[in-house]
Amino acid sequence: MKQQNNIKNEKIIYTASFKAKRSEELLSFLLEKMNTSRNNVKNILSNHQVLVNGNVVTQFNYMLGREDEIKISKNPIRDDKNKKTQFKKRPPRIDIIYEDNDFIAIDKPAGLLSVESDNDNESAYLYVSKFLEQEDKRNRCYIVHRIDKETSGVLIFAKNPIIHSNLRLNWNDYVITREYYAVVEGRMPKKEDTIITYLKENQNNLVYVTDDNRGQKAITHYKVINENNEYSLLKVLIDTGRKNQIRVHMNHLGHPIVFDEKYGYTKNPLKRLGLHASLLEIKNPLNGEVLRFEAKVPASFKALFKKEK
Repeated sequence: MKQQNNIKNEKIIYTASFKAKRSEELLSFLLEKMNTSRNNVKNILSNHQVLVNGNVVTQFNYMLGREDEIKISKNPIRDDKNKKTQFKKRPPRIDIIYEDNDFIAIDKPAGLLSVESDNDNESAYLYVSKFLEQEDKRNRCYIVHRIDKETSGVLIFAKNPIIHSNLRLNWNDYVITREYYAVVEGRMPKKEDTIITYLKENQNNLVYVTDDNRGQKAITHYKVINENNEYSLLKVLIDTGRKNQIRVHMNHLGHPIVFDEKYGYTKNPLKRLGLHASLLEIKNPLNGEVLRFEAKVPASFKALFKKEK
């Protein structure tokens, strides 16, 4: 099914870009940041020039969440498809695996951004936002965490700004389990191990292992679940959620994840990156309830290890 973007694939020129530091109404935020009149702010809102996390917003009382990205376009952004887009049950390509009054969790497909970028407007955040707005225009979701575009699996959004702010401020205090499955090249000499390194990022946005303890400490645990002469299927648990952490650690061991174009792959048996976020367990900041979000391991991962008859 062909997907619909809320913004045309044309270059957008931004005159300003901000990041929210707390939950507050969009109008109040823009009045403070733009140092202009209330009428001017309302005009740019009604003129489709304000984007929040890549989505055009026109409501002055739209509630921002901590670390939302707000951008002001030089010109109006109009797309009639944006008004006509309807989802019967759920957004295209998105499987909703959990929803309550506070959270919505999806099984994000590989190849879809968690949140829009300057070069790609299509994102899980956009589709989940549209899905929630169908029930009530006042509904919205808040970004809690992200997974790489090329990675599939569990991605959660908060529906409550108070929960969102608590999670963003104290994410590691509320995360209990972060589990992934990875298909890597070759057979692992150690069938179970823990990798502890420091990571840094270069000017080309590539993360690398360093001996410099001023880098970010990264801890990855893995266990071989299945293997053959060409590949290994790993169950991976991470104690730290650094950028590209699992991908960098596997490449560091000499066993890159299949089809990892950034970190040294040579084989592409799955026609996608061999990394899937299978389980995320967190505590609800408001009541301490443990929530468990699971996304089944893709069948294609397991199919690589079926024994030939």
